[in-house]
Parts: sequence; C-alpha cells; structure tokens
Amino acid sequence: MTVNQVVSRDGTRIGYLSVGRGPSVLVIPGVLSMAADYDAFARALAEHCAVHTIERRGRGVSGPQGHDYSIEKECEDVLAVKASTGARWLVGHSYGGLVALEVARNNSDFTKIALYEPGVSINGAMPTSWMPGYEKKLADGRRVDALVEFTLADAPPRIQRLPAALLKLILLLLINISKQYRQMLDLLDQNLREWREIARLDNTYPNYREVSADVLLMSGGRSDSRAVDLVAAQLPDVLPHLQTTVFPNLDHFGIERTAPREVAEAVSDFFGQSSPHSDVP
Repeated sequence: MTVNQVVSRDGTRIGYLSVGRGPSVLVIPGVLSMAADYDAFARALAEHCAVHTIERRGRGVSGPQGHDYSIEKECEDVLAVKASTGARWLVGHSYGGLVALEVARNNSDFTKIALYEPGVSINGAMPTSWMPGYEKKLADGRRVDALVEFTLADAPPRIQRLPAALLKLILLLLINISKQYRQMLDLLDQNLREWREIARLDNTYPNYREVSADVLLMSGGRSDSRAVDLVAAQLPDVLPHLQTTVFPNLDHFGIERTAPREVAEAVSDFFGQSSPHSDVP
C-alpha cells in the first residue's frame, strides 16, 4: 500500500492509497470514514485490479473541506485522482456512492461503477431533522451528544429505540476502546457539511439518466433502511445500464467492515464482465 497525492482544481491536496496492479479503480469512502477503513476491501479487490482509495478532503493527508465545500469539490477531487491514475472504474460507498454518481454524469470516461448503498435521498428518506440540534451541540463543544443525535437519526429502528442517555454511555465506552469511534468523533464537522449536500440533492436522482456507465447497485439485506429501499426501487428507472446485488446477511457497512472480501468478489466479477462500456486501456 502506497500513499500518493494530487492537487485538485481549487489547489487542495488530495491523498489516496494505492495497492495492486492491473486496470485502475477508484474507491470513494462514505461519511465518518477514512481511506484506511477500506483497506481489507481494497486488498481483496487488488488481487485483480490496481485500487486507489481516495482520502476525501477533510481527512488524513488531504486538505480541508474549505468554507465553500460542496459535492462539486468532491467530484473535482475524484477527477484529479483519475487524471493521475487513468482509472475508468469507480466504487462508492454511502456518500461516496453519491459522489460517484455525480462525477459520472455526462462523463463517458467512467465505464463501470459499483455502488454499495449510495447516499441518494429520495422523497426525504435520508433524515435531516437531526441537523439543527447536532450543529448546536457541535457549537457548544458537546461532541459526544452530537454523535448521539446523529446516531439516533440515522440508525436502524432497533438502535433508535434506545434511550439517548443509554446510547451516550455506550458511545462513551466505544470511544474509549475503539479507534474507529474516536475517528468518528473527529469527523463530526465534516459529516454535517456532507449531509447538507445529501439534503440539497434530495429528489435530483433523475439526473442520473446522464450516467452512461454500467452500474452495479449493491445493498445489504440487514440494512433495514427506507432510503436503501427507495434507491433500489427508483434507480433502475433512470440508470440505463444497471444490475443489482443484495447480500442477505450484510448491513450498511458490509463493504467496509462486515464482509469486505465478499463484496470485493462481487465487484471484481462485475468489473470482469464484458460490455460495450468495458474497454479499459
């Protein structure tokens, strides 16, 4: 695994982790995640491809999100890494899946896209009512309380039923023993800016008719999410070259934590399929 950097259109440095040889693939992480969180997935996929996992802005060796942050900036970052690697294939998870769809609009350079539960909001299915309280808690320096607010809003019903005080105790324990949860605490400001973009793009999914690439839409059977269900129902109507895969035993984090090798095998099979769009130099 090597660490590389490019300079995006606005001058921000963007890092990415590279592993493997062969056709180049860009991996775009989700919210509250960093490139290293996809290490197991990247290494499994790298048995067949050269995998470049983007360290999205506001994280690690990459520069800050900036005061004028937008998903368009994320797309510029992806294009900068694409120019450096020659990648024509994309993998996007959650918010990274939304970025992948946006950057592929009217861009025939991308020929295949694998999405794991992309953060596409349809009819307000991606919740936003938590955002004012979350922002106020961040401003007051109550970061754990902000994480509780977000977790209760964006979690499966079994988690949402927990009392806030109990969830806070659980999160405090996890923050003390888990690097992953300490990282989440550090990324709360970035998370808010990214969710504002999700909210802004609500119901703009018909724009993905402009995506010419072959698309694999993946989801976990245990995600228990209305947003995931709506995406699975609506995207086939707008994406001209779409196939779907459901992993019955996986949740929203199947690609990142739960079963990265299983997901990598499905993605590798998809990239290996011949199609009118699959010519890779």
